[in-house]
Amino acid sequence: MKVLVTGATGFLGSHVARVLAEQGADLRLLVRPASDLRNIEDLNADRAIGDLRDPASIEKAVSGCKVVFHVAADYRLWVRDPAEMYRSNVEGTRALLEAARKQGVRRVVHTSSVATMGFVSGVSKNGNVADEQSPVGIGDMIGHYKRSKFMAERVAIDAAQSGQDVVIVNPTTPIGERDIKPTPTGRIVVDFLKRKFPAYVETGLNLVDATECARGHVQALEKGRPGERYILGGENLTLKQILDRLAVITGLRSPTVKLPYVFAFATGVVDEMVRGRLLGHEPRATIDAVRMGRKMMFVSSAKAERELGWRVVPVDGALRRSVEWFRSHGYA
Repeated sequence: MKVLVTGATGFLGSHVARVLAEQGADLRLLVRPASDLRNIEDLNADRAIGDLRDPASIEKAVSGCKVVFHVAADYRLWVRDPAEMYRSNVEGTRALLEAARKQGVRRVVHTSSVATMGFVSGVSKNGNVADEQSPVGIGDMIGHYKRSKFMAERVAIDAAQSGQDVVIVNPTTPIGERDIKPTPTGRIVVDFLKRKFPAYVETGLNLVDATECARGHVQALEKGRPGERYILGGENLTLKQILDRLAVITGLRSPTVKLPYVFAFATGVVDEMVRGRLLGHEPRATIDAVRMGRKMMFVSSAKAERELGWRVVPVDGALRRSVEWFRSHGYA
């Protein structure tokens, strides 16, 4: 059975591709002409050259495939041209699902994000932690990344409601090896290793082992119900708890100074204006990232546990693998 994976050159996508390869899948990987291929160099897989913004190349990549894992996304918290992000994340998802429908693909597993869930400052809208039933709308989405992922998820849900077999997974914050960009979460690890964390802010994330998250994608293929969303999460941790765990792993000091929100916001404003708009580089801190930081992004994966056989596992091993990979590859 031919399986197409989009985003396999990236962080989470490479883990999905590797889990599928271990299970003997006949893989085809969608690769952009300018993609960094380091994450897939050793994989036995066909490569289809294409781009989510090019529907013709998408249809060609999908041809002959019975299953599609749509993991690719433009994951940045700041972008000079937001329209590019929407073309990739929203219109690219639409084009892929249309191609899958035309080509008779049996099932599409669409990788969304926990960012599409309903959170408020401190706790989620259900008064404890967010889940798939937490009330949420486009107005709750902070920044272009969250808005584009929310809109892409709606495209996937609409396709399922129209009769297409689409299952949606919502990973939390993957951590582990092969984060080549690195992602915003990987930058936390890199900055810690470079001793660039003199202070921290009061925020929280749910961290999930990237390899376990990839296995959850396969569970969604095998057991997920069409049109349903499944949170694939690990441990709910404050930023301070994450830094403390990194300190234990690395022997480096964890910061003890908590930065007030107003100072963090001011830093984001200055960095976005100077480094982003004036110098044209991606800011280290953005206004949207600081605004998102006011929310404890804690979630429950109970639905995935019930329906997919998902298991919540500690992330210490994934944090350690992340540290070792960044160090061995010269990031710190």
